[in-house]
Amino acid sequence: MNCRYFVTTESSVVMISYYWAAHGTRTAMPHSTSKFNFKNNPLPCLLQRSKSITRANEPDIFLYNSIIRSHSKSSNSERALTCYLDLRRKGLLGDTFTYPFVLKACGLLMALVEGRQLHGEVLKGGNGRDVFVVNGLIGMYGKCGEMACARKSFDELEFKDLVSWNLLLRGYVGAGEMANAQKLFDEMSTRDEFSWSMMIDGYGKRNGDLVQARALFDKMPTRDLVAWNSMITVYAKAGELVDARGLFDLMPWRNAVSWSIMIEGYAAHGNPQEALLLFQTMLEEDDGEIDKVSVVGAVSACAQLGALLQGRWLHMYIKKKRINMDIVLQTSLLDMYMKCGALDEADRLFASMTKRNAVSYSVMIRGLGTSGFGEQALKYLSQMVSEGIPRDDVTFLEVLTACSHSGLTREGLCIFHEMRGAHGIEPKLEHYGCLVDLLGRVGRLDQALEIIEGMPMTPNSALWGSLLLACRMHQCSGLAEIAVQKLKELGADDHGTYVLLSNIYADAGLWEECRRVRKLMKDMNTGKEVGKSVIEVDGSILEFASGEDPSTTNKVLVEIVRSLSKMTLYAG
Repeated sequence: MNCRYFVTTESSVVMISYYWAAHGTRTAMPHSTSKFNFKNNPLPCLLQRSKSITRANEPDIFLYNSIIRSHSKSSNSERALTCYLDLRRKGLLGDTFTYPFVLKACGLLMALVEGRQLHGEVLKGGNGRDVFVVNGLIGMYGKCGEMACARKSFDELEFKDLVSWNLLLRGYVGAGEMANAQKLFDEMSTRDEFSWSMMIDGYGKRNGDLVQARALFDKMPTRDLVAWNSMITVYAKAGELVDARGLFDLMPWRNAVSWSIMIEGYAAHGNPQEALLLFQTMLEEDDGEIDKVSVVGAVSACAQLGALLQGRWLHMYIKKKRINMDIVLQTSLLDMYMKCGALDEADRLFASMTKRNAVSYSVMIRGLGTSGFGEQALKYLSQMVSEGIPRDDVTFLEVLTACSHSGLTREGLCIFHEMRGAHGIEPKLEHYGCLVDLLGRVGRLDQALEIIEGMPMTPNSALWGSLLLACRMHQCSGLAEIAVQKLKELGADDHGTYVLLSNIYADAGLWEECRRVRKLMKDMNTGKEVGKSVIEVDGSILEFASGEDPSTTNKVLVEIVRSLSKMTLYAG
């Protein structure tokens, strides 16, 4: 792609300024590729300092630069760019202090057309050799994915500093061009921790090349917290928690981000107990530096374990420490209360939320539905519509799940068809899975099979497994054989599959077929997954595994289980 920029005149800038002011937020300039919006009549929306410029008889470029810089650093990119347009409308020209911050705003807004116009102004004003201005151009083009233009600006810069190299390197990494990034990295005479960390992120997070990422990490002459956290994040995102924990334990010091990466990693990859233990360790070692991400990870771990007491304690801790209760954290608490069966507490929390989104409603709908309160879940769906919150594919998935668990077959079928017809959302594999489960639970197995065979995509093992479970519930051996055959073709015929088929034959009195399946299981030597149970006792989490050595388990609890078993035997 050719790298083009536009030399703008004062009149064109004034025209753009008046066009935006007249048309407001939702109208873009013709042929513009901007991805940002301005509010109606944006100039009065500036900070009070901005207003002082409008009242001044002789506007000062220094004051403008200060305000543009302030907006840019506080992530008010729209206001920074609007303020620059006001500057040009008043006949002032930008200088080497103006352009870096305005170009940064263009990059954050992905405003490529406006960035190119600024490039033209830079060249026209004779600022094309200033390292700070050109760095702004490299950063802007890199953010917009225009790496040819970023490279051209870089190559034309006579005196480059480390920031110039790092900005181009960041652009290549962000665009996924790791070959060019590596070539540039090798050419760098000087590198800092930021340079190394970008390369580690590029290989680890974007390319999934953990070996190359670790090799770079090991070669680093000095490592700061950013580098350590980057490498740990690479391992945690990939589910390599043993390697992540090994590095975490080797860290010379940690911050809140370090703890959050590990806690979130454990919670996201099915090790909630370890997530809670690490959170408790963090509280003991560094109670003053707890951030929201680590708390969300701990709340998620409580949800997975069903640890209601610990979840309640976390909720109180959040209030005590005055941690910002934004919509993400509130939704995590909602999910925790729902999964722990505390529906009333979830309902109270939901009612207290000042802001809700589709995810918040989806959590409530799913929780109520899986607990058997399908009709109440549908009421939340109606409330969602009345509040004007758009429904997406996830919302419909949760509603269908709620209908399935509550036996609301007619409502579920209507919602499935409404999703396609009224909302234009094409069902995904998960939606068809809910539909099969919905029909299977009420014994409409032939219709469920028709759904599977008529799907526009290839059914997976979850759908055939759902149909097999329905066959077990309604003792349909013929359809069960078809489901098992399909699971076998997909390579998903594990021990549980044949146990279900054997039980279906036994329920139907087909003892010869039952013995044949049992013999097949023996010949195949299929492994059985160890069953596990987790309970919360006085705020502590205890896990038990089938066949576990009693000497490793709490002896008092073992005796209780034995006593209960004897009572059951005598009562029977």
